Amino acid sequence: MRWVTRSGIRVNRTATAWLIRRFVDPQAEFVFVRPEDVARVQAEGAIGFDAPGARYPHDDPQHRCSFEALAQEHRGDDEALRRLARIVHGADFASEVGSTPESAGLRAISEGFPLVARDDDETVQRAGFLYDALYAALALEQPSRSR
Repeated sequence: MRWVTRSGIRVNRTATAWLIRRFVDPQAEFVFVRPEDVARVQAEGAIGFDAPGARYPHDDPQHRCSFEALAQEHRGDDEALRRLARIVHGADFASEVGSTPESAGLRAISEGFPLVARDDDETVQRAGFLYDALYAALALEQPSRSR
């Protein structure tokens, strides 16, 4: 399936691309376009995320980022993924009270993505290791230690 989002990916768009490839659509093809082009590409058959007019917007009516919405829709019973969704939300909506301690670190790391990757496709590929590692660490933690 084709998925479309705004170019210049950072926190939520990178995390959402990882989530899609890891748990929703392993063969996903990502298209990165200007914000005003997302709706057009979506109308041509792609699934939009983290953009104006996207099926999974940046901030939906329940105040979820696209990562949270997709995680809840496809893996709602996965506690490690729910915890990762809280981290991503806190990093993406950095000014909110209630961010996790990990959120600030994820936001800082994400700011460096364009500094070490040549384009958004390479960011998705290289950031996969980061999200795999974070997810694995969260899966190992006991629920009583959750934040």
